[in-house]
Amino acid sequence: MDPGPLRDALTIVAGAATGALSGLFGVGGAVISTPAIRALGVPALIAVGTTLPSIIPGAASGTARYVREELIDRRVVALTAPPGIVASVGGSLLSKVVPGEGHVLMLLTAALLGFSAWRMYATGRADNRRDAADAREPGAHPGGEVGPAPPATWRCGAVGAVAGLLSGLLGVGGGIVMVPGFTQFARVPLKAAIATSLACVALFAVPGTITHALLGDIDWRVALLLAVGVIPGARLGAALTVRADVRRLRVVVAVFLGATALLYAGGELVAVLD
Repeated sequence: MDPGPLRDALTIVAGAATGALSGLFGVGGAVISTPAIRALGVPALIAVGTTLPSIIPGAASGTARYVREELIDRRVVALTAPPGIVASVGGSLLSKVVPGEGHVLMLLTAALLGFSAWRMYATGRADNRRDAADAREPGAHPGGEVGPAPPATWRCGAVGAVAGLLSGLLGVGGGIVMVPGFTQFARVPLKAAIATSLACVALFAVPGTITHALLGDIDWRVALLLAVGVIPGARLGAALTVRADVRRLRVVVAVFLGATALLYAGGELVAVLD
Protein backbone atom coordinates (compact mmCIF):
# COMPACT_ATOMS: atom_id res chain seq x y z
CA MET A 1 0.00 0.00 0.00
CA ASP A 2 1.30 3.45 -0.92
CA PRO A 3 1.92 5.99 1.87
CA GLY A 4 -1.08 8.22 2.52
CA PRO A 5 -3.95 8.99 4.92
CA LEU A 6 -5.47 5.50 4.63
CA ARG A 7 -2.20 3.75 5.44
CA ASP A 8 -1.61 6.15 8.32
CA ALA A 9 -5.06 5.42 9.76
CA LEU A 10 -4.58 1.66 9.45
CA THR A 11 -1.16 1.98 11.13
CA ILE A 12 -2.77 3.72 14.12
CA VAL A 13 -5.39 0.95 14.32
CA ALA A 14 -2.60 -1.62 14.28
CA GLY A 15 -0.93 0.33 17.08
CA ALA A 16 -4.08 0.26 19.20
CA ALA A 17 -4.35 -3.51 18.79
CA THR A 18 -0.65 -3.81 19.61
CA GLY A 19 -1.09 -1.80 22.80
CA ALA A 20 -4.11 -3.79 23.93
CA LEU A 21 -2.22 -7.06 23.54
CA SER A 22 0.78 -5.50 25.25
CA GLY A 23 -1.16 -4.60 28.38
CA LEU A 24 -3.42 -7.63 28.43
CA PHE A 25 -0.85 -10.38 27.91
CA GLY A 26 2.44 -8.75 28.96
CA VAL A 27 3.90 -8.96 25.45
CA GLY A 28 5.39 -6.29 23.24
CA GLY A 29 2.51 -6.58 20.81
CA ALA A 30 4.76 -6.89 17.77
CA VAL A 31 3.02 -10.19 17.02
CA ILE A 32 0.36 -7.87 15.61
CA SER A 33 2.27 -4.77 14.54
CA THR A 34 5.09 -6.48 12.62
CA PRO A 35 2.87 -8.48 10.21
CA ALA A 36 0.43 -5.54 10.07
CA ILE A 37 2.97 -3.01 8.82
CA ARG A 38 4.44 -5.66 6.52
CA ALA A 39 0.98 -5.97 4.97
CA LEU A 40 0.90 -2.17 4.63
CA GLY A 41 4.06 -2.28 2.50
CA VAL A 42 6.93 -1.81 4.97
CA PRO A 43 9.99 -3.95 3.98
CA ALA A 44 10.74 -6.94 6.22
CA LEU A 45 13.95 -5.75 7.88
CA ILE A 46 12.58 -2.22 8.35
CA ALA A 47 9.42 -3.70 9.90
CA VAL A 48 11.52 -5.56 12.49
CA GLY A 49 13.28 -2.36 13.55
CA THR A 50 10.24 -0.09 13.34
CA THR A 51 8.12 -2.03 15.82
CA LEU A 52 10.67 -1.66 18.63
CA PRO A 53 10.34 2.09 19.34
CA SER A 54 6.56 1.75 19.28
CA ILE A 55 6.79 -0.95 21.94
CA ILE A 56 8.41 1.40 24.48
CA PRO A 57 5.55 3.87 25.16
CA GLY A 58 2.91 1.13 25.24
CA ALA A 59 4.92 -1.07 27.59
CA ALA A 60 5.68 1.92 29.82
CA SER A 61 2.01 2.92 29.90
CA GLY A 62 0.83 -0.56 30.85
CA THR A 63 3.67 -0.96 33.36
CA ALA A 64 2.63 2.26 35.11
CA ARG A 65 -0.82 0.77 35.70
CA TYR A 66 0.68 -2.46 37.05
CA VAL A 67 3.00 -0.52 39.38
CA ARG A 68 -0.02 1.17 40.88
CA GLU A 69 -1.62 -2.22 41.46
CA GLU A 70 1.65 -3.59 42.98
CA LEU A 71 1.70 -6.52 40.56
CA ILE A 72 5.28 -6.24 39.32
CA ASP A 73 7.84 -8.56 40.92
CA ARG A 74 10.86 -6.26 41.11
CA ARG A 75 13.24 -9.07 42.05
CA VAL A 76 12.37 -10.97 38.89
CA VAL A 77 12.87 -7.80 36.83
CA ALA A 78 16.31 -7.31 38.43
CA LEU A 79 17.30 -10.90 37.60
CA THR A 80 15.85 -10.91 34.07
CA ALA A 81 16.69 -7.48 32.70
CA PRO A 82 20.54 -7.46 32.59
CA PRO A 83 20.99 -10.61 30.44
CA GLY A 84 17.95 -9.63 28.40
CA ILE A 85 19.32 -6.18 27.58
CA VAL A 86 22.68 -7.59 26.51
CA ALA A 87 20.96 -10.26 24.40
CA SER A 88 18.71 -7.63 22.83
CA VAL A 89 21.73 -5.73 21.50
CA GLY A 90 23.27 -8.99 20.25
CA GLY A 91 20.04 -9.99 18.54
CA SER A 92 19.76 -6.59 16.84
CA LEU A 93 23.26 -6.97 15.44
CA LEU A 94 22.59 -10.55 14.37
CA SER A 95 19.50 -9.46 12.42
CA LYS A 96 21.86 -8.25 9.69
CA VAL A 97 23.82 -11.49 9.37
CA VAL A 98 21.58 -14.44 10.34
CA PRO A 99 20.63 -16.34 7.15
CA GLY A 100 16.98 -16.86 6.33
CA GLU A 101 15.90 -13.64 8.09
CA GLY A 102 15.13 -15.54 11.28
CA HIS A 103 12.58 -17.94 9.76
CA VAL A 104 14.05 -21.09 11.33
CA LEU A 105 14.34 -19.43 14.71
CA MET A 106 10.73 -18.27 14.49
CA LEU A 107 9.60 -21.82 13.71
CA LEU A 108 11.36 -22.98 16.88
CA THR A 109 9.71 -20.14 18.78
CA ALA A 110 6.32 -21.20 17.42
CA ALA A 111 6.96 -24.76 18.65
CA LEU A 112 7.88 -23.42 22.10
CA LEU A 113 4.75 -21.29 22.22
CA GLY A 114 2.58 -24.22 21.17
CA PHE A 115 4.02 -26.43 23.90
CA SER A 116 3.61 -23.67 26.50
CA ALA A 117 0.00 -23.10 25.47
CA TRP A 118 -0.80 -26.81 25.66
CA ARG A 119 0.88 -27.17 29.05
CA MET A 120 -0.83 -24.11 30.51
CA TYR A 121 -4.24 -25.22 29.28
CA ALA A 122 -3.83 -28.90 30.16
CA THR A 123 -2.80 -28.17 33.74
CA GLY A 124 -5.17 -25.24 34.12
CA ARG A 125 -7.91 -26.88 36.14
CA ALA A 126 -5.61 -28.21 38.83
CA ASP A 127 -3.70 -24.93 39.02
CA ASN A 128 -6.90 -22.91 39.16
CA ARG A 129 -8.17 -24.92 42.13
CA ARG A 130 -4.84 -24.39 43.88
CA ASP A 131 -4.86 -20.66 43.11
CA ALA A 132 -8.38 -20.27 44.45
CA ALA A 133 -7.43 -22.04 47.68
CA ASP A 134 -4.10 -20.24 48.07
CA ALA A 135 -5.64 -16.82 47.53
CA ARG A 136 -7.54 -17.28 50.81
CA GLU A 137 -4.34 -17.92 52.78
CA PRO A 138 -2.29 -15.23 54.55
CA GLY A 139 0.65 -13.77 52.65
CA ALA A 140 -1.09 -13.67 49.30
CA HIS A 141 0.91 -12.37 46.40
CA PRO A 142 -0.24 -9.02 44.91
CA GLY A 143 -3.29 -9.55 42.74
CA GLY A 144 -4.74 -12.35 44.88
CA GLU A 145 -2.11 -14.98 44.03
CA VAL A 146 0.30 -16.54 46.46
CA GLY A 147 3.94 -15.88 45.76
CA PRO A 148 6.06 -19.06 45.57
CA ALA A 149 9.63 -19.37 46.78
CA PRO A 150 11.94 -16.81 45.14
CA PRO A 151 12.90 -18.00 41.63
CA ALA A 152 16.42 -19.19 40.92
CA THR A 153 18.63 -16.49 39.45
CA TRP A 154 19.75 -18.62 36.52
CA ARG A 155 16.17 -19.41 35.50
CA CYS A 156 15.14 -15.78 35.31
CA GLY A 157 18.40 -14.95 33.56
CA ALA A 158 17.85 -17.70 30.99
CA VAL A 159 14.30 -16.50 30.28
CA GLY A 160 15.59 -12.94 29.92
CA ALA A 161 18.41 -13.93 27.57
CA VAL A 162 16.09 -15.82 25.20
CA ALA A 163 13.46 -13.05 25.30
CA GLY A 164 16.05 -10.33 24.71
CA LEU A 165 17.58 -12.20 21.79
CA LEU A 166 14.19 -12.54 20.10
CA SER A 167 13.38 -8.91 20.88
CA GLY A 168 16.44 -7.63 19.05
CA LEU A 169 16.57 -10.23 16.29
CA LEU A 170 12.91 -10.30 15.33
CA GLY A 171 11.50 -7.02 16.62
CA VAL A 172 9.16 -8.68 19.12
CA GLY A 173 8.86 -7.53 22.72
CA GLY A 174 9.97 -10.84 24.21
CA GLY A 175 6.82 -11.29 26.28
CA ILE A 176 5.77 -14.28 24.19
CA VAL A 177 8.73 -16.04 25.84
CA MET A 178 8.69 -14.36 29.26
CA VAL A 179 5.05 -14.94 30.25
CA PRO A 180 5.16 -18.74 29.79
CA GLY A 181 8.80 -18.78 30.96
CA PHE A 182 8.02 -16.96 34.19
CA THR A 183 4.93 -19.02 34.99
CA GLN A 184 6.20 -22.47 34.06
CA PHE A 185 9.98 -22.20 34.46
CA ALA A 186 10.37 -19.66 37.29
CA ARG A 187 7.00 -20.39 38.97
CA VAL A 188 5.82 -16.76 39.03
CA PRO A 189 2.03 -16.35 39.50
CA LEU A 190 0.18 -15.50 36.29
CA LYS A 191 -0.84 -11.88 36.87
CA ALA A 192 2.58 -11.07 38.30
CA ALA A 193 4.19 -12.78 35.30
CA ILE A 194 2.17 -10.65 32.86
CA ALA A 195 2.97 -7.41 34.71
CA THR A 196 6.65 -8.27 35.23
CA SER A 197 7.03 -9.33 31.60
CA LEU A 198 5.67 -6.00 30.41
CA ALA A 199 8.18 -4.10 32.57
CA CYS A 200 11.00 -6.17 31.05
CA VAL A 201 9.63 -5.64 27.54
CA ALA A 202 10.02 -1.87 27.97
CA LEU A 203 13.63 -2.30 29.13
CA PHE A 204 14.56 -4.69 26.31
CA ALA A 205 13.11 -2.45 23.59
CA VAL A 206 15.35 0.53 24.43
CA PRO A 207 18.78 -0.94 23.47
CA GLY A 208 17.19 -2.77 20.53
CA THR A 209 15.73 0.52 19.27
CA ILE A 210 19.06 2.32 19.59
CA THR A 211 20.90 -0.45 17.75
CA HIS A 212 18.38 -0.67 14.90
CA ALA A 213 18.35 3.14 14.62
CA LEU A 214 22.12 3.15 14.19
CA LEU A 215 21.73 0.45 11.54
CA GLY A 216 19.14 2.58 9.71
CA ASP A 217 16.37 -0.01 10.07
CA ILE A 218 13.58 2.20 11.47
CA ASP A 219 10.83 4.06 9.59
CA TRP A 220 10.20 6.78 12.19
CA ARG A 221 6.93 7.99 10.64
CA VAL A 222 5.40 4.52 10.90
CA ALA A 223 6.83 4.07 14.40
CA LEU A 224 5.25 7.34 15.57
CA LEU A 225 1.86 6.41 14.11
CA LEU A 226 2.01 3.02 15.84
CA ALA A 227 2.82 4.75 19.14
CA VAL A 228 -0.24 6.99 18.82
CA GLY A 229 -2.46 3.91 18.98
CA VAL A 230 -0.28 1.85 21.31
CA ILE A 231 -0.46 4.10 24.39
CA PRO A 232 -4.26 4.11 24.96
CA GLY A 233 -4.47 0.48 23.89
CA ALA A 234 -1.92 -0.59 26.52
CA ARG A 235 -3.77 1.22 29.29
CA LEU A 236 -6.98 -0.56 28.29
CA GLY A 237 -5.29 -3.98 28.15
CA ALA A 238 -3.65 -3.54 31.56
CA ALA A 239 -6.96 -2.47 33.11
CA LEU A 240 -8.65 -5.60 31.75
CA THR A 241 -5.92 -7.85 33.18
CA VAL A 242 -6.12 -6.24 36.63
CA ARG A 243 -9.87 -6.89 36.76
CA ALA A 244 -9.76 -10.37 35.21
CA ASP A 245 -10.40 -13.55 37.13
CA VAL A 246 -7.12 -15.49 37.34
CA ARG A 247 -8.71 -18.78 36.33
CA ARG A 248 -10.30 -17.35 33.20
CA LEU A 249 -7.22 -15.32 32.38
CA ARG A 250 -5.11 -18.48 32.36
CA VAL A 251 -7.31 -20.01 29.66
CA VAL A 252 -7.30 -16.79 27.62
CA VAL A 253 -3.49 -16.57 27.77
CA ALA A 254 -3.19 -20.23 26.74
CA VAL A 255 -5.48 -19.66 23.74
CA PHE A 256 -3.57 -16.51 22.79
CA LEU A 257 -0.23 -18.33 22.92
CA GLY A 258 -1.62 -21.21 20.85
CA ALA A 259 -3.08 -18.90 18.23
CA THR A 260 0.18 -16.94 18.06
CA ALA A 261 2.11 -20.19 17.59
CA LEU A 262 -0.10 -21.20 14.67
CA LEU A 263 0.13 -17.78 13.02
CA TYR A 264 3.90 -17.66 13.37
CA ALA A 265 4.39 -21.21 12.16
CA GLY A 266 2.09 -20.72 9.18
CA GLY A 267 3.68 -17.44 8.14
CA GLU A 268 7.23 -18.70 8.51
CA LEU A 269 6.51 -21.95 6.63
CA VAL A 270 5.09 -19.95 3.74
CA ALA A 271 8.14 -17.69 3.75
CA VAL A 272 10.57 -20.62 3.85
CA LEU A 273 8.81 -22.50 1.05
CA ASP A 274 8.56 -19.47 -1.26
